[in-house]
Amino acid sequence: MGIQEIATVTGLSKSTVSRALRGLPSVAGTTIDQVRRVADELGYVPSSAAAGLATGRQRAVGVVVPVIDRWFYVKALGGVDAELRRAGHDLVLYNLGGPGGDRDRAFRRSMLRHRVDALVLLSLVLDETERAELELARHPMIVIGGPAPGLRNVGVDDAVVSHLAVRHLVSLGHRAVAYMGGQDEDGMNVAVPYLRHDGFVDAMASCGVDPRPTWMVDGRFSFAGGVEAGAALLADPTDRPTAVFCASDEMALGLLLAASRAGLRVPEDLSVIGVDGHEYGATVGLTTIAQDPEDQGRTAARAVLAEVEGLPTGPLTPAAAELVVRGTTAPPR
Repeated sequence: MGIQEIATVTGLSKSTVSRALRGLPSVAGTTIDQVRRVADELGYVPSSAAAGLATGRQRAVGVVVPVIDRWFYVKALGGVDAELRRAGHDLVLYNLGGPGGDRDRAFRRSMLRHRVDALVLLSLVLDETERAELELARHPMIVIGGPAPGLRNVGVDDAVVSHLAVRHLVSLGHRAVAYMGGQDEDGMNVAVPYLRHDGFVDAMASCGVDPRPTWMVDGRFSFAGGVEAGAALLADPTDRPTAVFCASDEMALGLLLAASRAGLRVPEDLSVIGVDGHEYGATVGLTTIAQDPEDQGRTAARAVLAEVEGLPTGPLTPAAAELVVRGTTAPPR
C-alpha cells in the first residue's frame, strides 16, 4: 500500500498526499486530517528509513531540557511532541540533568552522534563552546523560554508579565510590595529571572513606588525555595509586606505555605500573585499571570520544522500572558 492508493481515494495529487503525510505547513489542516484518516483506513505505514534516504533528513527533532521534572518543561515538551507527531516526526530527548549533569557529554558527543534535523532548547543559554559544537551540525535551532543570543525564541515578554502583576497589586491599593525571584537552581535560562526582576523594579517605579532591596528575595524558582524565602520574608511581624509578587507559581505556592505557618491569612493579611498558570495554582485559587507552555511548544515545533523545510522564517511574536484573578489577592487591610 503506497501513496498512489491514498491519492486515488482522496482525489489529491501524489505530491499533496506526500506533503500532507509529512504535516508540512503549506498543506491545510483539513487536508492533512483527511489524508491521514485514509492512510489509517488503508493500513499505510510510512518508511522513515526510505524517507531519510530520499530527502537526506531524519524526520526527528532533538529537544534539550535542563531537567525533566519541572512543570514548565513537562508542559512545553508535551506541546513539542504533539506537533512533531502530527507532522510525522520523532522526538529525541536530551536531558542535561541539572547543574550536576554532564553538559559536555550532551553537546560534544550525544547530539552529534544522534542524527536529528533540528533542535529545540528549553530555557537554555549556550556557552561559546556549546554553540560551536552545535553549529558544526548546522541544525536549525529555537529556544522556548527566555531569549538566547542569536537564536529565535518562543516565550512571554517577561517585562510585560511583571508589569501586569505589579499593576494588579497597586490597583488594589498595595504599596508595600515584595518580590520573590532569584536564579533557578536547576539550570533555567538566566535571562528569565533577570528580566522579571528588572520588570518588577521598572513597574514599581512607574507606579511611583520605590521597591525595598530587603524585600527582594531569592526563592530559587522552586516550591522549597518559596517556603524558605517566604519564612525569612515574613519572620518580623513589625516589618512585613502587604503583597508579594512571585516570579513563578511554584514559588508562590511555597510562599502560601510559609504564610500559613506564620499565622497569616491570604489574602486578608497578605496578597500573593505568581506567574505561569500552574494547575496546582488553580486548585488552591492562586492569582497568577498565566502562560501556556504547551502552546509555546507547539509554536516552536512548527517554526523549526518550517525552517527544516526551507520555508520563510519571520520573527515570532511574544506568547500570550494573561492576568487571572483568583482568591489570593485583595486590597490591604
